[in-house]
Amino acid sequence: MNAVADVRFLAPCSYEQLSPRFDASFGVYWAEMKPAPRACFTPQLLMELRTFIDGIVSNNGVVIERGQQYAINYAVLSSAHSGTFNLGGDLALFRSAIVHRDRAQLEHYSRLCVDNLFPWHRNFDLPITTISLVQGNALGGGFEAALASSVLIAEESTRMGFPEVLFNMFPGMGAYSFLQRKVGRRTTEELITSGATYTARQLFEMGVVDVLAPDGAGEAAVYGYIRKHARGGRGRRAFEEVRKEIDAVTRAELEKITSIWVDAALNLEERDLRMMDRLVRAQEKSAVSQVREMDEFEASIDPLRSANA
Repeated sequence: MNAVADVRFLAPCSYEQLSPRFDASFGVYWAEMKPAPRACFTPQLLMELRTFIDGIVSNNGVVIERGQQYAINYAVLSSAHSGTFNLGGDLALFRSAIVHRDRAQLEHYSRLCVDNLFPWHRNFDLPITTISLVQGNALGGGFEAALASSVLIAEESTRMGFPEVLFNMFPGMGAYSFLQRKVGRRTTEELITSGATYTARQLFEMGVVDVLAPDGAGEAAVYGYIRKHARGGRGRRAFEEVRKEIDAVTRAELEKITSIWVDAALNLEERDLRMMDRLVRAQEKSAVSQVREMDEFEASIDPLRSANA
């Protein structure tokens, strides 16, 4: 069994929606999400993820356990919810802010997202490889968070997509920036504008998913990846640093996009909000029901797509 170090010193706060654990054998720092009451990025989860990141940065990528110093070689974002990685933004919060014309609330939420995704995408500007382990549905902001990592590992039954276009929005916290650098403009725009969900295998064939794992073998795939690259780990992390500089996603770019996203949100109409309500219900359901809800939602919207084509 892998040795797991006590990492409470990295996070003096009391976590409620995140479970950090450190595997000293391989230098793997896990961030396991467990948001409540819905499987989305609640403000609480975003703040706890930021604490997780701040702990890594302030300690310069090092964990000290019982006087022993361990380097963090990998940071892994995963989920404690069976069948669900993350279903994206807190749509109930968005709806309330839109109805009450609360721009400050939307701006605050978008800043929390950038505060997390930007350093994660940058590997914290440390010799650390970031990995997303997706073992269930990842929609909207959940898909964006998975894309922020250097490596995206997904199990076969995983489905991912951006439903925002179905209610006249777009994924505004980094999706276009991350995807365009990875798979180019055409694939990026197809994924964002279709409103469809895709299987992990489809995304693997597109070049979005880096490692495809059998169902139930996601964590084993993480360690398989780590073992495969262990010999040249330092060189690979240097290569990742080069890639981040050549294809740099800047904080200013992400902030500009979130500003456009806030404006778009405040221009939604009642019809759009009713469609958003259906996705709020999906966020509250089981993994199987989420997929069914999305399938029904996409089917119901197809005639409208055709009419507007």
